[in-house]
Amino acid sequence: MSEIRPERPPFQIGGLGEIAIRCRDMGAMCAFYGDVLGLEVLTQRHADLIFYRLGAGVAGHTQVLALFGGDQALAGATSTLHHIALGLTPPDQDRAIDWFERCGQPYRIEHFDWIGWRGVFTADPEGNTVELVAKLKEPHP
Repeated sequence: MSEIRPERPPFQIGGLGEIAIRCRDMGAMCAFYGDVLGLEVLTQRHADLIFYRLGAGVAGHTQVLALFGGDQALAGATSTLHHIALGLTPPDQDRAIDWFERCGQPYRIEHFDWIGWRGVFTADPEGNTVELVAKLKEPHP
């Protein structure tokens, strides 16, 4: 474990740059993230590498979700990833719930009153938990 330092680093993280997921079935994963969640394709280098736009990002670096297929797909067997969370507005979250109902996408809802959030949890075709999170109200201490 690293030593605790008394001073802060001379930089500040401005946001998430990229989430990268190794995939066994690129077709199913692309259908989920592109068709079910509606993410926009930023670029597709070849059949085994695709980038989806998540948001504006920091200082010109677009926030992306990268899907890697092919031989790289088996390298994450010991991953400690719990889930990924994608933020959206409360009205868009309600529309996502309606959309999941219409397409038969399984989901569950969890409320986090301590921070005022509601999470809509689902899973991609490879079992990764994906949360669509929105702030609904001010937190309750």
